[in-house]
Parts: sequence; C-alpha cells; structure tokens
Amino acid sequence: MATITGIQPRALVRASGGPRYAVALAVDALGTGLLRPFLLLYGVTVLGLSAPVTGVAMTAGIVAGLACMPAVGRWLDRGARSTVVAASMLVRVLGVALLLAAPAGHVWLFATAALFLGIGNQAWPAAHAALVATVAHGRERDTALAAGRALRNAALGVGALLATACLAGGTTALRALAAVTALAYLAAAALAWSVHVHARPAEAAPAVDRADKPAPRMLALLAANVVYVFCLNVPEVALPLVLVTQLHASPVWPAAVFVANTALVVTLQVPVTVLMSRFSRRTVLALSGVVLAASYLGFLAATSLGHGWAAPAVAAVSVVCTLGEIIYAGSATALVTALAPAHVLGRALARFQLSTGFGLAVSPAVITTLALHGPAALWGGLAAATLLSASAVATEKDPGTTPGRT
Repeated sequence: MATITGIQPRALVRASGGPRYAVALAVDALGTGLLRPFLLLYGVTVLGLSAPVTGVAMTAGIVAGLACMPAVGRWLDRGARSTVVAASMLVRVLGVALLLAAPAGHVWLFATAALFLGIGNQAWPAAHAALVATVAHGRERDTALAAGRALRNAALGVGALLATACLAGGTTALRALAAVTALAYLAAAALAWSVHVHARPAEAAPAVDRADKPAPRMLALLAANVVYVFCLNVPEVALPLVLVTQLHASPVWPAAVFVANTALVVTLQVPVTVLMSRFSRRTVLALSGVVLAASYLGFLAATSLGHGWAAPAVAAVSVVCTLGEIIYAGSATALVTALAPAHVLGRALARFQLSTGFGLAVSPAVITTLALHGPAALWGGLAAATLLSASAVATEKDPGTTPGRT
C-alpha cells in the first residue's frame, strides 16, 4: 500500500478520528467556505444593513465566541469529545437559520446569528484537537492534526470558489448559499456525533492543578501565540493592503497569493510536519517564528523595489511566509497537547484558542495601523515582535520533561 510520507493512509485516517469523522470535517469546512467569506455581503446585500453595523455585529460574535471558551474547556475535561465537536457544528446551524429568518433591516437577528456562528467557529478547533488527542498519541497525533488542517483548508477553498461562482445570482443566491451551509453543518454534526469518542475523566487532581490559571510553563507560549497568529492574516489583510493601496498593483496579485497560500498549505502541511518531527516541538515552533520574521523582512525589501518588480517580489516572498505558517501550524497545537496534563487538556486547548482568537481579532487593526506609518513600521514591527516571541518560546523551560523532547 502507498504511504504518505512514510505513514499508512489508513492509519492516518484512523488517527484523525476515522473515515466518518474525516468526512464530517470536510463537509463542515465546505459549508464554512460557502458562507464565512461572504457573511458581510449577506448583511449588507440581503438584509440591507450598513457595512459598519454589519462589521460590528460580526466582531461581537467573535468576541462572544471567545468568551465561551472556558466553558468549552471544562466540558472537554469532563470527557466529552465528539459531542463537543458536533455541538460546535449544531450551534452554527442555529446561526444560519437565524440569518435566513432575519427580515431586511433587522440588525439584532443578524447580530444573534453572528453570535452563534462565532461560538461554533471558536469552539471547533479546541474540540477537534481534543478528539484527535484522545484517539492518537505522540507524533502520530501531530500528523493527524496536520492532516486535519490540510483537509479543512482544501474544503474551505472549494467552498469559497463555489460561493464566488454563485455570487452573480444576487440576494437569491446568497440565501441559497446560507441554506446549503446550514445543511452542510447539520450533516457534519450528525457524522461527528456518530463517531462516539469519549475520554474517561481523569482522576481527581490536586486543587492547585485544578486552578483556572494556566500552568506557568504555558504563559509564554500563549503570549507568543498571539503574535504568531498574525501570519494567518498576512495573505488576507496585509498583502492585499500593501499590493493594491501602496504598490498600486492589480488585484490579481493578492488573489494569486491567497490561492497559492491555500494550495501550499493543502499539499505541504502533512509532509512538512512529518519532516519536522525529528526535532522537538518547541524547537520547531521557535524555528517557525524565525522563518516568519525572515519573510516579513523579505516583504520590506520587496516593497522597496521599483515599479513592476515589487509585486512579483512580494508574491515570491509570500511562499516563505506560507512555509513559516505551515511550520507554526504543525507545531503549536501539538506542543500544547504534549505539555498539558490529561485532566486539564480541554482547558489548555481552550486557553490556546483564546490566544489564537484574540490574535486574529486584533491583527487586522494592528496591521492597518502599522501600514499607515510605512513599510518599515509594518514589516519591521512584525519581524521584531515575532522574533521576540520565538525567543520566548525557545527559552521557556518545561518542568518535568526531558530537554529537547517536548
């Protein structure tokens, strides 16, 4: 039987939660790809809301989703796995149903829909990582998490392409997309729930271990992660902003960068994660920060080139940035699952998702503000912050672990 970077495909699917769960991930991501990029358009075009009001409602939904993460972490620590994954999908069904029920101009129903969509989107990553950590261990778990990310990115891309093709249909097409998204979430929830993965609750831990504060060895990782996740918004926010508004390049360039980013993540996430498994997870995470910082400095150099050369140079450097993103994504969650004691795995993953969500929420504002002060402020600032975060990750010690093995 053919192998994927030395791993049997069947073993990889089993480590990811099984074939039904893999289908659930694909269907869920396809539905998200259909609607998420066009939720703003739905509020403006279908419901007739103003763009600022729509944006505020969407932001409020993300923030509310983050506020629910502590409860999600406690639920996971009681042993729930596939049930939480299914719940994160079902709550989005409710969100889409509210979108379809909202009459024109009704901002509160749209805001409530955004709330439920935000809760589901924020709860899913932690629940998925906890499920995979229950059925797989060690480096097999790391590879399974990487495979899940590759599959999700592929399905998100397909969903976004299908939605783009349907946009010519106007408001009717957007409503149809929302309805299809609800059906996709419902089908994915049923498939995820049918897997019936449940972890046996860990033995009662000492009171100090049950405290809601993160373990000291996680603090630097969580703080660094806020900066690391800026890389996820570079292709979607920073590069379009720089290419179109500062370099006055064709909109084709940022579109090409985004497509290339998605394609590289889909094809390289698993092979790169397996390749990096010869090193400790902490070393790999620190390395990803160095690669990202180097790409930011590369963007700074590329933007200084003359007209006609800058856009192609930025596109070329974006490949390095994507490689840093791939290394980061393959090591960050894996390091959290390796560090967290079993009885607080859910809460550790929830805190990690809080740091991820916070970084994603603030990065557009930070990026656009830095860009106002020129390329040196934007790319130099991102490079310095990322290198500082990588240094914090590399120098932090893990009590009770063998050096170089975490």
